[in-house]
Amino acid sequence: MTVRALSESRLPLPLLRRGKVREVYEVDSGHLLLVASDRVSAFDVVMRETVPRKGAVLTQLSAFWFERLNDLVPSHYVTARTSEILDRVPGLAAHRDEIAGRAMLVRRTTPLPFECVVRGYLSGSAWAEYRDRGTLAGEPLPPGLLESARLEPPLFSPATKAESGHDENVTLERMAEALGRARTEELRDASFLVYRAGRDHAAGRGIIIADTKFEFGLTEDAALLLIDEVMTPDSSRFWPADRYTPGQSQPSFDKQPLRDYLAGLRATGEWNGEAPPPTLPHEVVEATSRRYLDAFRLITGRPLEPAA
Repeated sequence: MTVRALSESRLPLPLLRRGKVREVYEVDSGHLLLVASDRVSAFDVVMRETVPRKGAVLTQLSAFWFERLNDLVPSHYVTARTSEILDRVPGLAAHRDEIAGRAMLVRRTTPLPFECVVRGYLSGSAWAEYRDRGTLAGEPLPPGLLESARLEPPLFSPATKAESGHDENVTLERMAEALGRARTEELRDASFLVYRAGRDHAAGRGIIIADTKFEFGLTEDAALLLIDEVMTPDSSRFWPADRYTPGQSQPSFDKQPLRDYLAGLRATGEWNGEAPPPTLPHEVVEATSRRYLDAFRLITGRPLEPAA
């Protein structure tokens, strides 16, 4: 069965925000509809091409985690089942193909202005800072660590949310100055709880969750809810456990084929790393799609259904 890729949704609901990947619609005063497109970005540039089924992977994998972790940390999740969304949200019947598998109905919250990053391994921007200065967000780490080294216990590394460009790693103290000590500790503890549960489940499926970022929001009565997406290839580094080798970068279940291709173009001067993006070969798009689908299958134990 051929599944049409979606570059953007256009639903008969008030559009609150269009991000790099998702559209956020208002359903009513208490609920939102999140629709994950198949858009893909790299080096902070959105590509012209879409990655088939990427949006459905992000939505359905987040739904898997929200349902599995509900007893640990409450979330904004209501449902990602298309039939239930159509029953709850009037006027979408004609748009079933547009939302099938990629839409999630959620409770409305006020998002907190920090990303809650948990690092179980030293990689990415954390490795770059440690390699240069021996620190993470300005805090010293033990000497002699290798790239991709396991961090035990994991580290809580909050970051500011950037509207464009890269997020900025910040200290726990800076977060506490903005949110208060009690709320900061609540966020840290909830983040560790979710990460450890996800890490342990994924380990049993042959995947290392090297790091991940969570977002949280507040209800009207100031209760804390886990929001947005949870432990997906867009918000996490997934590494195949049987290929893990400390001291180097690791293969990953995400858009690595896309990043590798673009990095090659930058190295040869064929692309300057800014918009407009280059045209992507079909094989790069297909390889990226397979990575997302493989991540979903391995973590959930089942293939992604065409219209989940």
